[in-house]
Amino acid sequence: EKKRYLLIKGKDADKENIDDVILEFIGTLGYAEASPQIIKHEKNSIVLCINRKSLDKIKASFIMGNKDLQIVKVSGAIKKLV
Repeated sequence: EKKRYLLIKGKDADKENIDDVILEFIGTLGYAEASPQIIKHEKNSIVLCINRKSLDKIKASFIMGNKDLQIVKVSGAIKKLV
């Protein structure tokens, strides 16, 4: 699988809130297809790894979500995000 890495920032940047936002919008099957994994976690920012084919669905879920989370940057390599 080809992966994309997302830099997510916000006050609600933790694993539970990210999972809730994704599951609320695309459901369990979409979550399984996207297979999100947290690569790096710092205060108010997270690097999330997802399947490339699910990028548009994940972006839409963060836009429609009611949490303080924002996708700042998307990249194909981790080094370009940090």
